[in-house]
Amino acid sequence: MLKRMRFLGIAAIMLLLVVLAACGGSGSNESSESNGDNGGSNKETSNEEGSNESSNGDTVSEIGQKELTIPYVAWSSAVASNHVMEVVLEEAGYDVTLKQVNSGAMYTSVSDGSADATVCVWLPHTDASYWEEYKEDLEHLGPNLEGAPLGLVVPEYMDVNSIEDLKNNTNSVGDNTDYTITGIEPGAGQMKLTEEEVMPEYGLDDWTLQASSSATMATSLGDAIENEEPIVVTLWSPHWTFSEYDLKYLEDPKNIYGDPDNINTIVRKGLKEDAPKAQKILDQFKWSKDQIGEVMVKINEGMDPAKAAEEWVSNNQDAVSEWTKGTE
Repeated sequence: MLKRMRFLGIAAIMLLLVVLAACGGSGSNESSESNGDNGGSNKETSNEEGSNESSNGDTVSEIGQKELTIPYVAWSSAVASNHVMEVVLEEAGYDVTLKQVNSGAMYTSVSDGSADATVCVWLPHTDASYWEEYKEDLEHLGPNLEGAPLGLVVPEYMDVNSIEDLKNNTNSVGDNTDYTITGIEPGAGQMKLTEEEVMPEYGLDDWTLQASSSATMATSLGDAIENEEPIVVTLWSPHWTFSEYDLKYLEDPKNIYGDPDNINTIVRKGLKEDAPKAQKILDQFKWSKDQIGEVMVKINEGMDPAKAAEEWVSNNQDAVSEWTKGTE
């Protein structure tokens, strides 16, 4: 009997030790699993931070929204720059649609999100009224070409030098041109600036600003020069006509046209999140008057704008690599 009680006592003690050991092991496992979860959580956090760091750093490779719409006005500089950007963005993996529109439609389409970006915005002077109206719904990425003047231009052989000469009919400039300034597309920033500010400020009450198109203006200019006839046009630099003809800007003593503009890139709100690679390329797009001039001359000589852009991009990979840096 005594032996049996001893045996039962020992068995009870052993059972108690097993239970305690099991509990300790379970606690240890819980602790281990808990630490493992924390470790996993810390690792996940670390990865997230690494992802954020990458997206805010130099490398952005995510295409995101693949289809992009880019509106542009029919200025020769805009035709060149937007077609070049089309080639670069398509090489980066995007499907780009270019749309030729007037200035107002360019601004409204990017601001309302029906288009994504454009690289032909003239600021701070030419497009000032459009910018003030739409800037709250646009993101300004800065200049892609600096130092772009505009104004009233005449052939070098004309014996007038200032906008004031138009008012004074110096050397019969008004009589010989029917008091007409040959302009470009109605609604273009330069047209609005000329009609609403330049002409009133200089008292050009007898003069008419004749709207046409950029191509028609250039044709009229060429025809006049071929016959050595007088003509006054609205023009800007860079433009292929300055390489083709001897031209001069009429002085603007009141500086109504202002100091030279920059040609800027704007995008719609949210493009950075929707198409980060495109945003970075557009943000890094910058070139010179000589570079854009090469494209404009080819187009003026009859080459298709898309072909001229492709050829330029192919021959200028050093410049393009700066635009696409960090997007590989």
